[in-house]
Amino acid sequence: MRQIIIKPGEDNFWIAECPSLPGCMSQGSSKKEAIKNIQEAIEGYLEVLQEDGDPVPDDNMESIIVAV
Repeated sequence: MRQIIIKPGEDNFWIAECPSLPGCMSQGSSKKEAIKNIQEAIEGYLEVLQEDGDPVPDDNMESIIVAV
């Protein structure tokens, strides 16, 4: 399980990123597509880490919404 952030990007695309995996980002023309694409990106990212013998970072992120 990994937390992701999804936000609107340019040209009506959605940007998805996984903060616990630096540089792991993707996009899609809809939120659903962006989520599907980031899932694939996360899988690929983790495979490369394992192939290279690098440690897999924990996903110990917390997200909190605050009123300002």
